[in-house]
Amino acid sequence: MKQTLCRLACLGFLLLPMSVFAGGGKHGGGKFKIVQAPESYVQECASCHVGYQPGLLPARSWQNIMSGLEQHYGEDASLEPELVQILGAWLRDNAAMSMGRGMGKDKSRRFSEAPPEDRITKAAWFSRKHRKIDKPVWRMESVKSAANCEACHTNAGEGYFNEKDLTIPEGLSWAQKRAFWH
Repeated sequence: MKQTLCRLACLGFLLLPMSVFAGGGKHGGGKFKIVQAPESYVQECASCHVGYQPGLLPARSWQNIMSGLEQHYGEDASLEPELVQILGAWLRDNAAMSMGRGMGKDKSRRFSEAPPEDRITKAAWFSRKHRKIDKPVWRMESVKSAANCEACHTNAGEGYFNEKDLTIPEGLSWAQKRAFWH
């Protein structure tokens, strides 16, 4: 009996990191649930930019984005109505929710506030996490814009924004590089 309990405890300890990474982890100073994207989301959305996790925005923001694809931040990203409905439902069902409701264990308010223009990069939490990054850094050739998460966050496409996985983009001054670690 004692040996069985010990084995179960060891197995639980070994599986703990897997459950943390599969179900979510620390991102931007808060938590959001990482979900597997449908293939159509990867093909249609993540082919132009990182496949943002639905938990980074509230449902209302995703609804606004999906209802305005013909003018998607200056581009025509129109999709077939059936696909808009499918992807819209997936985004809504996995979007950030306010405290007391929400996606499984995720009850963080951090991502549930609709940012200006429904832009992740204009969210209060994003601004706090990136406040030390000089504005010219966002325009550098190696970065291009604040929306290009993968320029610095190597695992952004999988929904992981852990600071230990940061890559410093090329062309930064010593002072700009220092801002990444402080």
